[in-house]
Amino acid sequence: MNEIGELFRVTREEAGVSISEASKDLDIKEVILENIEDGNIGCFKDIYVLKDYIVGYSKYLGIDSTKVIDNFNEYMFEYTSKIPLEEIEKKMQEQNNTKEEKKEIISPYTKEIKKEKKSFYVFLYCIVILMIMFIAFWSVKQIIVNKETASFISYVK
Repeated sequence: MNEIGELFRVTREEAGVSISEASKDLDIKEVILENIEDGNIGCFKDIYVLKDYIVGYSKYLGIDSTKVIDNFNEYMFEYTSKIPLEEIEKKMQEQNNTKEEKKEIISPYTKEIKKEKKSFYVFLYCIVILMIMFIAFWSVKQIIVNKETASFISYVK
């Protein structure tokens, strides 16, 4: 990353452009351009935003942006490939533990959401279905038992 930053600094100085001019032209803060030229990759939270800055800065200075990005990608690959696998697994385990701890913490000032049991709803649906079946059975029974009413209704029509 230092090589990329040095390339930017030398090219900018050879072109006679000050860092404040470049900052105004690119609409990027001077601090960001200084960090890119110094190779301070740790100042950037998002690697993709840094890539965008590098592409824009290289195009502004007239440097082939694809070569610069290729060099940057190689640097990032070397940097990330040197991290031992044990450290990566340890960090992942720590993150999982913190996620679990966050789920278990309940504030006394917030209402605890009660989870309704599914069995309650199943019981309620069964009662409703039984009531509908009882009403249907009772109405059919009334028609069959009381044939006089059924025959009387049929004569009226």
